[in-house]
Amino acid sequence: MTSGNVGKRQRQHIIERLLGDEAVSSQEQLVELLAERGVSATQATVSRDLDDLGAVKVRVGGGAGVYAVPVPAEERTMSEDHLRRVLSDWVIDIGRSANLVCLRTPPGSAHVVGSALDRAGLGDVLATVAGDDTLLVVAAEGCDAGALAERLRAHAGLPPESPLPASKEF
Repeated sequence: MTSGNVGKRQRQHIIERLLGDEAVSSQEQLVELLAERGVSATQATVSRDLDDLGAVKVRVGGGAGVYAVPVPAEERTMSEDHLRRVLSDWVIDIGRSANLVCLRTPPGSAHVVGSALDRAGLGDVLATVAGDDTLLVVAAEGCDAGALAERLRAHAGLPPESPLPASKEF
């Protein structure tokens, strides 16, 4: 694909693509993936590149950490297919209450999903607030949070929420 010595910007672009496509858990693995693509780099160079890109390690299912690169503000829009991929990769469960939708993720991953929802530009979403493993989505005025929750559940590949049984009076 690429021959040996590439410039810093090109190498960092390749690293960004790799981190988006692969679950990269170590700098050594990233050096190997670059080598498979004909790009030679040392672990020290990769470490500096990850720092320059603002890459962070996030936890995924099972507690494993993988590198992720936050997306710059100028690239805030994303396709519906990409949103589906992010939601299906990172969302464990979805619930709702009034105008709020709550998404559960593996520890350390809520910001990844929040960023994806922010960039998707969904008109139903007023705001997102990410914690460690929980993302709170505020439905916009006049939008049905239940419908938003079901849309996000479908994108995440989760089954539709079961209707709650009739409440019993106490």
